[in-house]
Amino acid sequence: MQVVGYETGGVDDGNASGSGAAGGGGFHVAVDGDVEYVDAAPGTDLSFGLGDRRCAGTVHDGGHVSCDADGAPYCDAHSSVWVCARCTGTCLKDEMDCHEEHAMYLAAFAPDTFKVGVTRLWRLETRLREQGADRAAHVRTFPDGRVAREVEAELASGPDLVDRVRVPTKLDGFGRAVDGEAWEALVERFDPIERFDFEYGLDLDERPVAETMAAGTVRGWKGRVLVIDRNGSTYAVDARELVGYELTEEIPDRDLQSSLGAFGE
Repeated sequence: MQVVGYETGGVDDGNASGSGAAGGGGFHVAVDGDVEYVDAAPGTDLSFGLGDRRCAGTVHDGGHVSCDADGAPYCDAHSSVWVCARCTGTCLKDEMDCHEEHAMYLAAFAPDTFKVGVTRLWRLETRLREQGADRAAHVRTFPDGRVAREVEAELASGPDLVDRVRVPTKLDGFGRAVDGEAWEALVERFDPIERFDFEYGLDLDERPVAETMAAGTVRGWKGRVLVIDRNGSTYAVDARELVGYELTEEIPDRDLQSSLGAFGE
């Protein structure tokens, strides 16, 4: 049983289709060529060990095509790059196809990382949740993606905003509050159209320990990060780091770092 994709509360990873309920989440696993769903909604007890890891292959028409290459989560033959994420207004496709309204947004990740981004207008809130944003603001609407990406690239070149936030940076903010003064000062420069303040129900009072594991009681999801309670400590699992692993019934009895004092240097 190999992990070949994941869902984060109604948002899939682009590699396996599905429609997880809001607040839920789970994993797509391949079993003898079929793809099944393993629920990982809050309150679910997961009891899997991790075996070998290799390329997750491809999912097509509900079936799985395996790959024995060592590259994980995907080998070179099965890796794909969403060119729109790298666009700065000069289309990287053979022909521009983003002829619909796009929203430009600001997103805050605790405590003080602020991102500018662009997405299709109709999926704005979904995009913010799949990134695990703590706060956000819709600041501009553009007639197509090209103009939006041009403005995004210009803003991201300044000192206050980035256009990408890595998972380790997001984890640093778990259990912490957004710097409200800095956030308000930024947003007020743009006369926002709409504001968002997200809650993920994690109820954290300290930062979870980063681990790659699939055993414990699910506390919830924040973006693609799965938060698990196990043996009195709380752990944060980047779901992408589980893709490609074989799940086993035997949970290894190994030492795990305690979450006590996770904020320490």
